[in-house]
Amino acid sequence: MKPYLFKIGGFELRIYSLMYILAFLFGMFIALADDVAEKRGIDDRKIIEDFAFTTIVAGLIGARLYYVIFKFSDYIGNPLSILYIWEGGLAIHGGIIGAFIGSCYYAKKNKMNLWVLTDMAVGPLLFGQFLGRFGNLANGEVHGVPTFTPLSVIFSGTFSKWWAGYQSLSLSAKAQFKQLVPWGLIFPLDTPAGSEFPNMPLHPAMLYEGALNLIGFVILWFYFRKKEYNPGVLSMIYLIMYAIIRIFVSTFRAEDLLILGIRLPYLISIVMIIIAVIGIKFFGNPERKFVPTENLNNK
Repeated sequence: MKPYLFKIGGFELRIYSLMYILAFLFGMFIALADDVAEKRGIDDRKIIEDFAFTTIVAGLIGARLYYVIFKFSDYIGNPLSILYIWEGGLAIHGGIIGAFIGSCYYAKKNKMNLWVLTDMAVGPLLFGQFLGRFGNLANGEVHGVPTFTPLSVIFSGTFSKWWAGYQSLSLSAKAQFKQLVPWGLIFPLDTPAGSEFPNMPLHPAMLYEGALNLIGFVILWFYFRKKEYNPGVLSMIYLIMYAIIRIFVSTFRAEDLLILGIRLPYLISIVMIIIAVIGIKFFGNPERKFVPTENLNNK
C-alpha cells in the first residue's frame, strides 16, 4: 500500500485524489442515466454538470472544515496544511452538510426544486463514497482496531480503556489474544494506521464501509429509485442508509472524532435518522403536489 499511483519527477498522482476524480466522473455518468430525474424535468446535461460541480466543491469545503474544526490542534503549527486535502482529512458528515448547502444555493439560484436535485444526487454520492474509501486505504487512514481486540470490547466502545490495559501486559499475557479474523491488514509505518499500531493486523474499516456503500448504492439506485416517491423521500432514505452504515463501521474504527468522549459519528448518525424519519413522513404525504423543474424555470 502506498499513497500514490506513480511519480514523474516532482509530480505524483495520489490515489486519494484519483478516487475523487473517478467519483466525480462516475457520478456524472450515473446522474445522466437517471430516468427518474429526467421525468421530473432535469434532462439538460449542462444543468447536471453545473450542479455536480457546485455540490462537489461545496462538499469538499464542508468535509475539510468539519474535520479541521474537530482536529484544530493538529493544524496550529502549520496552518497551510489545512489546504492539503490530497493527504486526507475529509469528514463525510461535513461533506454531506456542505453538499446540501451547495444544493440549496444552486436550487435557489436556478429556481429549481431542491429535492429533485438531491434525489438525483444521493445515488452518485453513495457510489462516490464507495470509491473514496479506496483512497483511505491507500493513505492508511480510516482504519480499524487490531484484529485481536475482543468483540466484546469493540461493540462496547471501550477500546481505548482496553488498549491502555493491553499495552501494560507482559508478552506472555498478550499471547492470549489471538487474531479473530484472517483479513486484518498491516499498514506501513509512515501511515496513520501504521504509526498508531506498528506491525499489527487491523480491521480494514475503510473496506467494510466501502463494501456497505456499494451494497447501499445498488439497493438505493435499483430498488428505491424505481418507486413512485415524492421528491425528497429518496434523499431521506439515503440519510437512513448511510447513518446505519456509519454506526456499524464506526464501531470498528480506532480514530473517529470524539466529543465529550462519545464518537461524533454516532451522534450525527442518530440526528440524521431522526431528521430522515420526519422527512419521509413530511415528503411522503400524498397531498404534496410536485411541480416539475421545467415549470419552475418558466415562472
